[in-house]
Amino acid sequence: MSEREQSIDPTVPPSGAGCLECGETGGWWLHLRRCARCGHVGCCDSSPSGHATAHFESTGHPVIQSFEPGEDWFWDYTAGDYADGPVLAPPHAHPLDQTVPGPADRVPADWQSHLR
Repeated sequence: MSEREQSIDPTVPPSGAGCLECGETGGWWLHLRRCARCGHVGCCDSSPSGHATAHFESTGHPVIQSFEPGEDWFWDYTAGDYADGPVLAPPHAHPLDQTVPGPADRVPADWQSHLR
């Protein structure tokens, strides 16, 4: 089994429908990413807080998958490139009725000026 394959656990469900840390702090996100090892859902690097990358930096879990509807790509932080991966445990994306950016009640009117 390759190191990348060892970094993925397809049986672990996502931690929730939105960024775990933004949910705890009242923040908001642009797009969501899911850790392929532990299921942590964090916000993308364009979001104000970049929690998905912070999760990689704190845990060493190198592979994420998009948690956006209709997207199934993986990213390997260690390689700095897209990666292949298995089908992960459902759900595969945040709910379709969840706004992007989201959640709607926390997104400021000038949200674009807050992107990184």
